[in-house]
Amino acid sequence: MVKHQPLQVYEKQVFVSFVTGIYGCRWKRYQRSQDNSSRWECTWFFLLCSSFLLLVFWTYFWLLAQNDFNEFNWSVYNRSGEWRDETIPILASTTVGFSYITFLLILALFHISLGQQLNLYWVHKIGVLATLLTTISGVVSVDDIWGDEWDILLVSLQSTAPFLHIGALATVTAISWIVAGYVVRRNTNNFQVMVLLIYIIVLLSLYLAPFTFTCPCIMDRHSLRPRPDVIGRRGAPMLAPENTMVSFNRALQHGASSLEADVTISVDGVPFLMRDRTLRRTTDVNKVFPARQFEDASFFNWTEIRSLNAGQWFLESDPYWTVEGLTMRDRGRIGNQTVCSLVEMLRLVARANSSALLNVHKPPAEHPRSRSWFMDTLWAVQKAGISPKRVTWTPDTDRGRVRGLQQSVNEKLSMEEIRKRGITSLTLHYSKASHKDIQEYLANNVSVTVYPVNEPWLYSILWCSGVSSVSSDAPQVLRKVPYPIWLMSQNAYSFIWITSDLVSLAIVIGIFCFQKWRISGMQNCNPEQIMLSAVARRSSQEVNIMKEKLIFSELNNGLSSTEELSLCPDNGYATYSHGGLSR
Repeated sequence: MVKHQPLQVYEKQVFVSFVTGIYGCRWKRYQRSQDNSSRWECTWFFLLCSSFLLLVFWTYFWLLAQNDFNEFNWSVYNRSGEWRDETIPILASTTVGFSYITFLLILALFHISLGQQLNLYWVHKIGVLATLLTTISGVVSVDDIWGDEWDILLVSLQSTAPFLHIGALATVTAISWIVAGYVVRRNTNNFQVMVLLIYIIVLLSLYLAPFTFTCPCIMDRHSLRPRPDVIGRRGAPMLAPENTMVSFNRALQHGASSLEADVTISVDGVPFLMRDRTLRRTTDVNKVFPARQFEDASFFNWTEIRSLNAGQWFLESDPYWTVEGLTMRDRGRIGNQTVCSLVEMLRLVARANSSALLNVHKPPAEHPRSRSWFMDTLWAVQKAGISPKRVTWTPDTDRGRVRGLQQSVNEKLSMEEIRKRGITSLTLHYSKASHKDIQEYLANNVSVTVYPVNEPWLYSILWCSGVSSVSSDAPQVLRKVPYPIWLMSQNAYSFIWITSDLVSLAIVIGIFCFQKWRISGMQNCNPEQIMLSAVARRSSQEVNIMKEKLIFSELNNGLSSTEELSLCPDNGYATYSHGGLSR
């Protein structure tokens, strides 16, 4: 009986050597092996794929979350008490991790397509594990600090779903080459059948996925409503300190049709503009009144509040990375800003023939003005000389005492409750304003204002949905969106969707047929030929057989044979017989 060890073929292939060297740190001459990868290495490949998918999700989330970066930093500030831009380290680590994992995954797919074993180098294993654990910890932390932000993923699908569908379809179609090469082997096992079934289910799900899409911008362009008005939320806080006169002026200069502000009542009954509970973040209270820096802002009198600087913090912290683009004149003006009173802001609105949306913060129960805050606010409106019809405020309390003023509700209500309370205006967070709800409100003559809207893609969705106005930190950005980013008729999208599905199906069927034909041709040769057939055909001068071991042994029963081992005659390799070696 002839016992033989598979041939070990060494080839001079620079590309393959580079791939195996980077992925597995095997820099010697490339040795092809048709042995399957070990279960341990397959496990690491699974972890690599899991890390990649998680990072795709994580990267997509942070691309969308740009709309709310300042909200994230504000949430962190409320927990830690210190203002820091936490998005910079997150974005940097995400970019590095995603690039690294994507590069390794591409190398792994090259290994699979070349028929090479997966042997991930131990340094890369540590890197993959560290990246996976870091990303998981980031997801858990964001869920704890900023859990409501996950809603932006569902909102974004109203804009990105058609394009993500095409991208996912192209990716799954390309993967069919690897899947087909794995499942069409001669010895089919249960795992191969399971892989095939999972692939078919995923593919069919993608083909039918558009049935579940709700995309407001898939509509007839003649049904598009007028462009939503842009409300300067705390002015233009990306260009100047929030809730200051220079910020409100900048918002009006960049096309804001209305201004929004946060109103707090001082201890002596003067309404002033402040978002935070304390004065620490946006003033120099820690220098002027260091012993009172953690005290509630409403417990300061107006003289004390007016003595604080409300602009220098913007130049020092640069919350939106925009200070570098300011002129020296702008910086000097910003650095001298003081806390703005409600009367000053409303007088600016009146001069600009604009309107105002006020978020009034009710004082604590122990505050001297806890019962008169409502009248203090009405007094400021009257003193400013602005028409009450151009002032809207929340919360929706004491409705019976309001005459002429507009009041808006900042919570999602049913139409029954809206009719019962006589509400005509809603101010909702974008995550609460679904396309279906907006359409229902509009049909019942209820205007909807959505906040915060800082990115063109979100503005486009809400425009197509029909909202009347949006509240934005970036009126200078939305000013540059004269039309929705994309708008497509239902017929056009149906054509693209069906055509993509048919092309994908034809490609997948063709790949499976080709792989079946290719594997069937390889199976007609000996095991050694199967091993060598994956190598691109080369002349005998280019392939050097470095080692071959044939062990001959006779069985105990004394049998002898003249067994002969030969390869396929057209492969250009050696033919072996009992008597010797011929080439």
